[in-house]
Amino acid sequence: MISLAIILIVFTVLLYYGTKPYDYWKKKRIKHERPWPFVGNNFQVFFLKKSISELAEEYYWRYPDEKVLGFYRALKPELIIRDPELVKRVLIQDFPYFHSRGMLPDKKDVEPLMRNLFTAEGDYWKLVRQRMTPTFTSGKLKAMFPLIVERAEKLKARTLNAAAEGTVLDAKDLMARYTIDFIGACGFGLDADSLNQEDSEFRKLGIKIFQVRLRDVFVSLLKQFFPETFRGFKVMDHLEYELKEFVGSMMKKRNYKSCGRGDFIDLLLDCRQQGTVYGESIEKIHNGVPEMASLEFDDDLITAQVFVFFAAGFETSSSATSFTLHQLAYHPHIQEKVRAEIDFVLTKHGGKLSYDAIKEMTYLEWTLKEALRLFPTLGFLIRECARPYHFPELNLTIDKGVTVLIPVQALHKDPLYFKNPEEFRPERFHPDEFDSVQKYLYLPFGEGPRACIGARLGLMQSIAGLAAILSTFTVEPAPQSIRHPIINSRSIVVQSIKGGLPLLFKERKAV
Repeated sequence: MISLAIILIVFTVLLYYGTKPYDYWKKKRIKHERPWPFVGNNFQVFFLKKSISELAEEYYWRYPDEKVLGFYRALKPELIIRDPELVKRVLIQDFPYFHSRGMLPDKKDVEPLMRNLFTAEGDYWKLVRQRMTPTFTSGKLKAMFPLIVERAEKLKARTLNAAAEGTVLDAKDLMARYTIDFIGACGFGLDADSLNQEDSEFRKLGIKIFQVRLRDVFVSLLKQFFPETFRGFKVMDHLEYELKEFVGSMMKKRNYKSCGRGDFIDLLLDCRQQGTVYGESIEKIHNGVPEMASLEFDDDLITAQVFVFFAAGFETSSSATSFTLHQLAYHPHIQEKVRAEIDFVLTKHGGKLSYDAIKEMTYLEWTLKEALRLFPTLGFLIRECARPYHFPELNLTIDKGVTVLIPVQALHKDPLYFKNPEEFRPERFHPDEFDSVQKYLYLPFGEGPRACIGARLGLMQSIAGLAAILSTFTVEPAPQSIRHPIINSRSIVVQSIKGGLPLLFKERKAV
């Protein structure tokens, strides 16, 4: 009887703890679904049945007449926004209230790799962004372009071999190898050559970053449910040592100084040499006056930025370019228009890919953007409220710590904002058609002060890779191609396609 009583007491305490926050949206009179103990409404994501983007899209369509929806991610209340004006306000107009992404379960003991520009918060994020923004100027991007051209030529060579043999190629794997080689060259001055080496170590590292281990899922859950108890546990310890060794060896080879290559490591070493970075605080403000904040650019900080450069560039660019090729394979009339533009521009520039040539491939850029509309690799945006915030039109005040989720993938497919949203039509990005409302709802790179810092670099590299392929090949569906690819439900932040994107690449005949 004593044992049974203890079990009942423990169960009751756990049930109380696991359901205590779940009256938040009821008190606010915001529509929401009944949450489960501990997991809230996020059951399918926790157990890898759906990606966050898929679940957010499902909730978006479930309540078509609401501007906002209540949601519980584990024990944390979250507000899903469906209204364009509210999206604009959160990302841009009232950014000081929503400067953090809220992706750190433990804000006191942050894992070293989580101090990267994507997940970092508060003054740490602001000062890193402030120091790194000048590293992505047009001049520095242009200086990187010859390295991109070299990788684009290798991409053509690998595809030629497969085309000659009539081999079906996985476009996702092909463009991932191109992207890895680009990251190696433009990021670290390395010739990764994963386009030619099947077991490239650099390629293995890229795959390892996006492997979701059951242990990582379990630790993430524990840190969300019991942050104080599991404070010292790390999710990315298996990557931390390997990346520290890699970055340390790169910096040592360069004697901890820029060597003049102009790659990402050089730019980070320049940031380090500039010493402490100072700026106005976005966290500590008294009577409307911000305090001054400072940050040392140390080795751990550099390693974290290398991690996000690798992670963000690898999956986003390879997914975007391969999905573009997939769409073109099923839309030959659009593919023909893209090839005609590429041929015209390359002829004008002596048959060579160049920075200026890429800038003139407008229709190809629209095509890539349309692919990103249909399948944004980052299918949602998330922000955390830094202090109480009031939505006057809703008569709703949310508290500090409440997260706000913007369902990007759902907004991209809403016919209220994009006519015939399931149609693949690059012309919708023509300046005469792409209106101001769409501008703030088309969000594959985010928007506002926390928009992707490397968006222009990613677009440049992606357009160059597509131009290299389409100047030489036509792409067609393979016998095993799936018209509407399945999203990998194990995707956590960045979405991926399940099973790859097999296509046939056929060499174009000279006219």
